[in-house]
Amino acid sequence: MSNPNKPDPNLDPNLRSRLLKESQNPFRGLRRAVWIALFGSAALGFFIMFSKIITGDIVSIKDFAIQSSALIILGFLLLKDRNKPDDD
Repeated sequence: MSNPNKPDPNLDPNLRSRLLKESQNPFRGLRRAVWIALFGSAALGFFIMFSKIITGDIVSIKDFAIQSSALIILGFLLLKDRNKPDDD
């Protein structure tokens, strides 16, 4: 019987390292795409609300607070999920 933890000698080392990295952090690319899309949406909404405030239109403080907090939270999540240097 073969040991499942023993690396396959026919497996490319680069492919093996990529697969190990993906197994430690699954769906990272999809998650980053979602964070970027949501952050862009929050930034656009914030820009529109801010431009309405500058032009003198009335914007609810609650709506502006929600948009601002969404921008801050999604920006934090996007920064937290960025590439980190390996500790090897």
